[in-house]
Amino acid sequence: MPIATSDLPLSVSGTTISVALEPAQNIQHSLTMLAQAENMSGYDEWVYRTYATMSADERDANLLVMNGLYYATRPRASYPSFPAYIEHLATVPPVHLRDKVMSAYLRMMPDETDRRLTTDEVLADINTFMAFLRRGFNQYIPEIEHRAYTYLLDPPAMQGLIVGHLRAMWYKYLAVEWERVRPMLQKAVRAFDGIDLSSMERAAAAEYVVGRPLRKEDKWCDELDDAERLVFVPSAHIGPYTTKMRGEDRTWILFGARQPQDAGEMAPELTRAELLVRLNALADDARLNILRLVVDTGEARSADIMQLLDMSQSAASRHLQQLTAAGFLNERRCNGAKCYHLNGNRVDDTLLALASFLARTETRELVSPGRAKGE
Repeated sequence: MPIATSDLPLSVSGTTISVALEPAQNIQHSLTMLAQAENMSGYDEWVYRTYATMSADERDANLLVMNGLYYATRPRASYPSFPAYIEHLATVPPVHLRDKVMSAYLRMMPDETDRRLTTDEVLADINTFMAFLRRGFNQYIPEIEHRAYTYLLDPPAMQGLIVGHLRAMWYKYLAVEWERVRPMLQKAVRAFDGIDLSSMERAAAAEYVVGRPLRKEDKWCDELDDAERLVFVPSAHIGPYTTKMRGEDRTWILFGARQPQDAGEMAPELTRAELLVRLNALADDARLNILRLVVDTGEARSADIMQLLDMSQSAASRHLQQLTAAGFLNERRCNGAKCYHLNGNRVDDTLLALASFLARTETRELVSPGRAKGE
């Protein structure tokens, strides 16, 4: 497929910290969000709407590819378009994809012995493989991992599955959506043009780009000073969350598309997108009840929230994660538990942002030319 000029990488700012479009990372993560749609709230509405239209077979394949074989699909370099990345996956030796998965697993496994296990040892049989996963990961889906294991033993079949699934999802769901959101994402990149991010401390640069203070829950923060290069990638679908991808010589940080307050040219669609992320966190009865409880008690433990509001652990975790990521709750550890208190500044900022957005909307309507008689 010919590569459109508008799909070429767009990036700005210094040599070690930049903001870039990165189509491959952007779209791969949208597929990951589709695999998590049932268990996460706060993503862009496109994620849930698309998930609802997917067939059972498509959902099943997406969960297997983007969960069980995730590290084989994750880009480790920049590509001019998502189809270009798919072609890369289709032409590499199949064993390369298996090695991407296993090297990631082995790297994350805690050192409990004098030496690291080898890929052949981990894949010796299904029981060894599952025991390996249990030792290193808190959350995984046994059924998915059983199926992923069979593909790890057969790299050509794994390559065919991954490439076929990504192509099908691109042409059926993602190509049109990428064309819709790309102009907004390009504006988000340009909003940081002229800002010398590399002259800032990396933590300060990260806070400036994502638009909020860093939190302990932002696991990528540990890599801010170690990464050779940091590339911030605006996403139209990620909502209030941030996530990282490691590359060969850089780390990508995906964040909700936005623009800094001191941007020279304001883009209303970016202001609207950022505002919708915050309002979405408030547009749910369960989350409003959590906020009310936290205000009434001053600070509440997660266990108390579950008990007093009659919530399951999974539901409470999902809502608290969104409220914390959106900035309405601050989280801290207290006596081994997670405790939450209201971030009043975030509430005030959101109300001001809404008022400012509506005022600009009203101003644009007042100054727009009227229709002439007879039109």
